[in-house]
Amino acid sequence: MNLIFLGAPGAGKGTQAEIICQKLGIPQISTGNIIRAALKNGTEMGLKAKSFIEAGKLVPDDVVIGIIKERLLEEDCNKGFILDGFPRTIPQAEALGKMGVEIDKVIDIEVSDESVVARMSGRRVCKACGASYHIVNKPSKVEGVCDACGGETAIRSDDSPETVMDRLKVYHEQTEPLKDYYEKLNKLFMVEGSAEINEITASILKALEA
Repeated sequence: MNLIFLGAPGAGKGTQAEIICQKLGIPQISTGNIIRAALKNGTEMGLKAKSFIEAGKLVPDDVVIGIIKERLLEEDCNKGFILDGFPRTIPQAEALGKMGVEIDKVIDIEVSDESVVARMSGRRVCKACGASYHIVNKPSKVEGVCDACGGETAIRSDDSPETVMDRLKVYHEQTEPLKDYYEKLNKLFMVEGSAEINEITASILKALEA
């Protein structure tokens, strides 16, 4: 099953994608993690993306589409995948279609802007492997230490309240129109994202069975 998870920054897409991927045995393809790896490694794409990310803006389509295209050709995507953080614009969605990628369902996780700002200030990411945590909803076993690799976890610069508000503005202007785009294709399923994590997972699984 080829899936897309939509939702504002901090809506819980990454957490839910991780859970659903384990249940379905398919990979979670997070553009955020791929881009952060490129930033850390100082690749050409990473350097291109850096100035946009630090300003809370979207990475240009040509850069993002290039990485996604390469990733979807890998063997682990043969049985399906979840795209988390892509597409973010109508042109990206159209490019996905031109690549011949058939999307089965699009899950939209709805959360208020106020909740997003409160949530994101508690997010932590491993500096080494990119694993994500939350000090309330998904804490690491030892504070400041990644469960997966033992690396240091820290708040990302783009999770500061000011940057979050900028990112929400960009989301409403550029990404939210995707809801109408996929609704017209009868592929959109909306899920309330302010519930407990297990309740949201149950709602998503129900939508996938529909």
